[in-house]
Amino acid sequence: MIKDTLKNAQIYYPISDKLKKGFEWLKSQDLENIEPKKYIIDGDDVWANVQEYETKDDAKYETHRKYIDIQYMIQGREFVGVTDKINCTTCDEYNPESDLEFMDINVKEDYQILNEGDFLVFFPTDAHKPSINPDEKSKVKKVIVKVAV
Repeated sequence: MIKDTLKNAQIYYPISDKLKKGFEWLKSQDLENIEPKKYIIDGDDVWANVQEYETKDDAKYETHRKYIDIQYMIQGREFVGVTDKINCTTCDEYNPESDLEFMDINVKEDYQILNEGDFLVFFPTDAHKPSINPDEKSKVKKVIVKVAV
């Protein structure tokens, strides 16, 4: 997992050309005014999903096998549970069409705060639980860039 701000994204460009494309797309958009929908950046290799939702009290941990997530907070704030996948057991089997596997955590939870302007990068070894209330339910606008492994 990586946590940083978009102004430092170039530090992570050497990880992969696809990750670089995802960060460059984020930097090139008017994110404050972007519409909630799916955006194709580079076919199935790099695409983005802009979402608006209300944070919640709890959620399941999730992992992905085909994609790396770049989760960037446009507006609002949320907690995101984070742990290594080895600290989890599968509770809902992997769905290859949605690239989702839901997990139960076997260790004490650790949370990151995703503030406006922050991003978190989750690799296939990272189990994560997004959308959690930091204090009380609130509206957020977030973009998740999916980067093929």
